[in-house]
Amino acid sequence: RIVAEAAKTPNGKGIFWKIEKAGVSPSYLLGTMHVTDPRVLAMPKGASEAVAEASTIVIESDEILDEKKAAAAMLMHPELTMFTDGTTIRDHLSADDAEKLEAGLKARGLALAAVARMKPWILSSFVALPACELARKASGASFLDKHVAEDAIKAGKKVVGLETMAEQLQAMAALPVEFHLQALIETLELGDKMDDIIETMTALYLAGDTGMTMPMLEAVAPSKPGQDESAYAAFEKRIVTDRNKIMAERAAPLLADGKVFIAVGALHLP
Repeated sequence: RIVAEAAKTPNGKGIFWKIEKAGVSPSYLLGTMHVTDPRVLAMPKGASEAVAEASTIVIESDEILDEKKAAAAMLMHPELTMFTDGTTIRDHLSADDAEKLEAGLKARGLALAAVARMKPWILSSFVALPACELARKASGASFLDKHVAEDAIKAGKKVVGLETMAEQLQAMAALPVEFHLQALIETLELGDKMDDIIETMTALYLAGDTGMTMPMLEAVAPSKPGQDESAYAAFEKRIVTDRNKIMAERAAPLLADGKVFIAVGALHLP
């Protein structure tokens, strides 16, 4: 069923694309995974050469290159990452779900009291990633997009971002908080299975089967009776489609000059 669903997805195969136009030097588009996994960092055949030949490197947000700048950008918009109305995440959850959250965070060495004012999409990033990924990030390893941008800076190349971090967070904040709360609890309920999901996503990514990712995720966490199907459609529209249009518009003038290497999350390609 997953394979059949993926087959209906336009451009659901391939993570590395060449962009050509008569009279303009070719550019390239790489779909990435925002992880530090060495298998992902290796990049597909020809990508390293394309980076070397490019004069401009384009990523989702160039603010990731400067942690202080990124932190400042988030502090400018506290409502995008924190509950600023005096409530905590407990106030938005049933007693049963709050217990699940507390236990899930504790298993990852986090106390709910310390992160209670954080919005659910921030907490989801703590509980969705496997221990090996968190350990690599804690030791200073860069995820693929950042790795490409850092190497470009060292090589004296121009690095451009297509979005600001505030815009990315605003996209998340635009979705109903109930959707994010539900996603957070579902992630916790998956428990150890979450590691299997990340590994499967990685295997699909390395095989270039980007069109299979969303059908796979839907099969793993199917809608429960009475669950709002439109919430997932809203997620795809706001987090993928709407941002694709913005990224395409902002990339167009850069691509007009050629010799550009663009690296954005692989879910933006299908």
